[in-house]
Amino acid sequence: MVATTEYILSEVKSGVLVITINRPDKLNALNKQTIEELHETLVEAENMSDVKAIILTGAGQKAFVAGADIAEFANYNIEQGKQLSSIGHFKIFNFIENYSKPIIAAVNGFALGGGLELAMACHIRVVSDNAKMGLPEVSLGVIPGYGGTQRLAQLVGKGKAFEMIVTADMINATDAYKWGLANYVTTIDTLLDKCFEITSKIATKSPTAIRTAIKVINAGYNNNLNGYEVEIEEFGKSFGSGDFKEGVAAFLEKRKADFKGN
Repeated sequence: MVATTEYILSEVKSGVLVITINRPDKLNALNKQTIEELHETLVEAENMSDVKAIILTGAGQKAFVAGADIAEFANYNIEQGKQLSSIGHFKIFNFIENYSKPIIAAVNGFALGGGLELAMACHIRVVSDNAKMGLPEVSLGVIPGYGGTQRLAQLVGKGKAFEMIVTADMINATDAYKWGLANYVTTIDTLLDKCFEITSKIATKSPTAIRTAIKVINAGYNNNLNGYEVEIEEFGKSFGSGDFKEGVAAFLEKRKADFKGN
C-alpha cells in the first residue's frame, strides 16, 4: 500500500492508484516538499504489480494545481533558478512523461503554470467543465520552467502555444478540448468516473505492451531518437514477452487474456 504523506493522499481502487495533491488552502500549489512526496509516491507505485494505472488530481473543487509556490523561490538567483527547473524535470515532469504506467490527470479547476505543466506531463487529460488552464509565467518576468514551452507546443501547436505563453491568457475547458489539450471534458461530479472508465479498459490490456507503447510514443518527440527505429526494435522485443504468448493464445482460444506483465 502506498503511504499517504503530508501533502499527498494515496488510495488504490480497482487496480488504480488515485493520487491527490492535498494543499487546498494553497490551491494545491507545488512546493519542494510536495514535489518530493509526489516523486516518492510514484517511485513506490511503479513496483506495485496490482496498480495498472494512476489518476492524479487535486484536493477540493477549485484547483488541480494552481501553479508553483512562488513565495518559495521569490529570492532565487540564476543558478538556483536553473536547479529549481532541473530538479523538477527529473523528479516529476520528465519522470511522469516516461512513467511505465499510464497516468491520467483529472483536472478539477485551475491548472496554471506548474499545474498545467504537470497535467501536460501526464499521458491523458480529463478536464472538468469549470477548469481554467494557462501558463502565466511571463506576468512574473519568467518563462515556464517545467517543460511547458515544449509540451504545450506539442499538444496545441506552435502558434497557439506562442499565443498562450506570451499573453499569459487562460483558456476554458471547451477551448482546451478544441485545441487538443484535453482528451475529455466532464462535469466536476463525473470527472473521476470518466477517468475510471478509461482505466478499466487499460486494466485488461498487457502491462508489458503498454509500458513499451509509452516508451515508443515518447521516442517520436525526442530529437535524439528515431521513433520509427525505436518502434521496430521494441515491436520485435514484444515477441519475446510472456504477455505476447498469453495474448496470442487467448485470441486463438477465444478467451480473455490473463496478462502477468512479463
